[in-house]
Amino acid sequence: MSPTNFNTTVHITHLTTATSILEIDGVNFITDPVFADAPAEYDITDIMPEGTQKTILKYDEGPALKLNQIPPVDVVLLSHEDHIDNLDDKGRKLLDGRRVITTPDGARNLAPRPGVFAIKPWETLTMNLNGVEWQITGVPCVHLPGGEVTGFILHNKNLGTSPEGLPNAVYFTGDTVLLPEHYEIAKRFHIVVALMNLGDARFPVAGRDEPLQITMGGEDAAKLFRGLKADTLVPIHYESWHHFTQYGEQLKKAFEKEGIANRICWMVPGERKQVV
Repeated sequence: MSPTNFNTTVHITHLTTATSILEIDGVNFITDPVFADAPAEYDITDIMPEGTQKTILKYDEGPALKLNQIPPVDVVLLSHEDHIDNLDDKGRKLLDGRRVITTPDGARNLAPRPGVFAIKPWETLTMNLNGVEWQITGVPCVHLPGGEVTGFILHNKNLGTSPEGLPNAVYFTGDTVLLPEHYEIAKRFHIVVALMNLGDARFPVAGRDEPLQITMGGEDAAKLFRGLKADTLVPIHYESWHHFTQYGEQLKKAFEKEGIANRICWMVPGERKQVV
């Protein structure tokens, strides 16, 4: 259900993994662009903590739409640029000549592209998009040790405010585990749509007996959703890759157990859906 003064719409087209097109108030945002054909395997040992055994990422389902089938993109929301399942070679082509918001490390690595902007946790960037002033706020993330990751909160005046006077906003988590800092969002924004990277991804890491959790699963997503007092949860990033431990059916069971199944908006890859 839309807030009473939410004077626009939100459409989402999920393509694959963490790649989605968010259409909000006439502006197209794309998240973590991955466009490689499947199946594929990638050796990512070099980005793992020192001493970790050889690590192979396996990918078995490509994007529902190809680069030449997507609408014009206004802004790329890049949670991190150093992982192949969030930005691949084809996705990098999409960055040229466009506005890209990412981490400080990511911005340095993507230089000299003039449209790349770095964002820090809780920093807000202001951009004029389609004649409207947008505020885009960075959100803390913790993912694989040694790398920077950011989430994003999107707001403009047409999204309105909650009855409590908080700005209505759309939140993209990026790749992260659940953090205490995430609950701070509810003090600053009313989240109308929470687009969450899930899958409960885990990796064996040197020095640990158990695989390291690097993204949220359904239980953590439900905790965060309730803590945010959000309206709608849109789960993504739970298919296509073998390092996920919770896929669609497991997520559905988790959401039913947590009592939020009626607040979930499931995506069908390639299908444009109005969420608000």
